[in-house]
Amino acid sequence: MAADASAALAVRDKVQQFLNAAVTGNLDLLKKLAGQLDEGKDLAKTVADIKDANKRGALHFAAREGKTEVCKYLLEELKLDVDTKDEDGETALIHAARQGHTETAKYLLDSGANPGIASELGATALHHSAGLGDIELLRYLISKGADVNSQSDAGSPLIWAAGHGQQDAVKVLLEHNANPNAENDDNITPLLSSVAAGSLPCLELLIQAGAKVNISAGGASPLHIAADIGSPEILQLLLKGGGDPNITDEDGLKPIQVAAGRGNRSAVEILFPLTSKVESIPKWTVDGILEYMQSETNRQQEAVGNFKELNVSKDCALPKKDLPEVSPEAKKKAAEAKSRGTDAFKRKDYQTAIDAYTQAIDLDPTDATLFSNRSLCWMCLGQAEHALADGKTSRELKPEWGKAWYREGAALRLLEKFDEAANSFYEGVRRDPENKALVDAFRFVFEISSDPSSLVSWFTCSGFQVLTACPFTEKQLKLDGNFMALINRNHSLPDAWDACIQRRPVSRRRTGYYAGLRSFPLLSS
Repeated sequence: MAADASAALAVRDKVQQFLNAAVTGNLDLLKKLAGQLDEGKDLAKTVADIKDANKRGALHFAAREGKTEVCKYLLEELKLDVDTKDEDGETALIHAARQGHTETAKYLLDSGANPGIASELGATALHHSAGLGDIELLRYLISKGADVNSQSDAGSPLIWAAGHGQQDAVKVLLEHNANPNAENDDNITPLLSSVAAGSLPCLELLIQAGAKVNISAGGASPLHIAADIGSPEILQLLLKGGGDPNITDEDGLKPIQVAAGRGNRSAVEILFPLTSKVESIPKWTVDGILEYMQSETNRQQEAVGNFKELNVSKDCALPKKDLPEVSPEAKKKAAEAKSRGTDAFKRKDYQTAIDAYTQAIDLDPTDATLFSNRSLCWMCLGQAEHALADGKTSRELKPEWGKAWYREGAALRLLEKFDEAANSFYEGVRRDPENKALVDAFRFVFEISSDPSSLVSWFTCSGFQVLTACPFTEKQLKLDGNFMALINRNHSLPDAWDACIQRRPVSRRRTGYYAGLRSFPLLSS
């Protein structure tokens, strides 16, 4: 039994080394490990079958890192399928395009990669190249037959380009007959995306191409978005292009009221001469409109705060388990096993870490940190159910410990149970209000997934800034055109984002994913 376990661990270690060799581009090591894993059988089949938990193989990893020579070996010598999909439906070409590896992507196309294959979210390589503004790859994909009007959950490549302010990409797509009025399922168009991104050059190109100005998504028009952002140049361009200053949103508000509510005086001054009087505002002057709408905004925010106090769960203090007596000798042995687990975790050998923590738990089942650490290891392996069980045990053993609540919330988030995750994160924040990871996780999951009315507060406070202020999350967002087009569009329009969350579960899942990237605490002491 022990010999079998050791052999299995050795194979798993070689598999990890093999995939790492694809990542680093170490072709000699990759070939050597492939031969060892194959044991003289069918090398191509062995290599094709080696995948991680997300069904990504060596070709996916090599393409993602721009390791063209590794790709050549896999495709030309081993004859692997260039269009193999991972668990998210993404091919090597999509991985290369998303990371901006132009030469690798072009090689894959020359090797027969299908530019029309889309991920589970509907995104193709063209969407990613458009969002990144990779003009060389964009043109090459189009020359290979990529559909400029292909739709993803976040819309067409033109929406992605406009939402990222990629002026040159917008121009190329329009030159190849991309539809300037194409809508996604949430009624977002390229023009709306360009306004939300604050891109005047993209907006100019789209209006010249015939993009409709008086459209609506989530009950708001481009003028409402511009008024909310407060960009005078964009407002003036929209008005010049035929924007209706008297159009109302779902709440019956005109753009001037939205601008005033946000305190955007310059926008109010631009719109004032063009807007018909709103009877509910007693003093129809620039100052009068600003004063009235600011008071209304303050009143609504106070109401939202009161709503939260009524609805966020109360103290969830839990009865402690009947705990066994643990001898000093057992505690000492448990500490030694815990130390081995921590060392294994640092080596990213999560299964060995789990085994060590399990030994420690057998010796001392009263230590909440052991369950917390094992929960994190399960999370690293993608085993959310096991992570949740350990997270719950940890916070039952130590209910006043914020990190235990975080572990439970993180597992629930991985299981896409966002409402329950929000509650766990909130309980953690109550116990440890200075814990930034808990605060950030609670903001993302609760304010986006639990209560639609609380979105107003989140979008007008620091939620979006938290995402973009984190270098790692900001980088990932820039590479995720699908989600970034949505978040750019709806950062300034919480009502539209609310509608998007309610109608599109994928938006909810992506938000939870970025909440996870934003904060990932290390092992407990």
